Amino acid sequence: MPIEYPGAGVLAEHAAVRERVGLFDVSHLGKASVIGKGALDFLNSMLTNDLTKIPDGAAQYSMLCNNDGGVIDDLIVYRNSDTDFFIVPNASNTSAVVANLQKSAPTGITVTNLHNEYGVIALQGPFATKVLAHFGVQIEIDYMAFTNVVIAGCDVIVCRTGYTGESGFEVLPKWNQALTVWDALVEQVEAANGLVCGLGARDTLRTEMGYPLHGHELSLEISPVMASASWAVGWDKARFQGSEVLKAQKENGVARRLVALKSLDRGIPRADMQVLHDGTEVGIVTSGTFSPSLKVGIALALVETEFKVGQQLSLDVRGRTSIVEIVKLPFVPSHVR
Repeated sequence: MPIEYPGAGVLAEHAAVRERVGLFDVSHLGKASVIGKGALDFLNSMLTNDLTKIPDGAAQYSMLCNNDGGVIDDLIVYRNSDTDFFIVPNASNTSAVVANLQKSAPTGITVTNLHNEYGVIALQGPFATKVLAHFGVQIEIDYMAFTNVVIAGCDVIVCRTGYTGESGFEVLPKWNQALTVWDALVEQVEAANGLVCGLGARDTLRTEMGYPLHGHELSLEISPVMASASWAVGWDKARFQGSEVLKAQKENGVARRLVALKSLDRGIPRADMQVLHDGTEVGIVTSGTFSPSLKVGIALALVETEFKVGQQLSLDVRGRTSIVEIVKLPFVPSHVR
């Protein structure tokens, strides 16, 4: 997956998703299964979110933490049944996720790395439903639900998920049919005046929504509480991996928490820039970019918890001071539902 595709560029690809439709080849994402009697209880004892709150045929955003509360990875869990789960972690963390689950899995539960078995294609934007309709596919499922359909003669899983903040789907074909499905979708996306999109647009789109990226907003050093991702933690569960540390953080507070920053001048935030207050470092930018939608710089940053929405801070932009304001997320309205 390139940063951008020839002939368009990041800004055009970003606009295509917000205004029409875009297509991403995200087959680098991991895939794994957890199958066996007791799989529901096992995964619930490992992952942060509460899988008992979703029915069969639904998906859920969750995290796998270590015993210190650090995030091994954030992932999407597809619930086929209480004995059959499909997981989509981040590419570079798939082996770590599978190894951690395999190490803890009780007898009778099998954790399998399926990374090379499936492709993942993200169809995102207001015209996404129109593109699928060309194949005779009418998707009438709720956000974060999935179903099985046929596209271009191939059996695929289609889930109402994505990482752009727009209405859309993620399509999972078997790997030996992925190119057939991709080519068919590309043809219809282009017919709808959409674009094939790269990593650059994927990053600007997800940053505008405040969606975290592992290695930036989440890591082995950045817990869900620090990342302002407590909404993805099942606090009522008796325990899960890392729960003691996370519950202590929730009760006692943390030194820094993730916030959204919007530039008040022409400065463009970038990862690892210092966040300053009266010349003193009070935080660090985890992700920063130019927002094609807002036409200003935006950032996600870990900032000392005393600073609240509406307050102004500054960034050290290569030796020059840039003024930013703490704002609420998302930077632009969400259209996922």
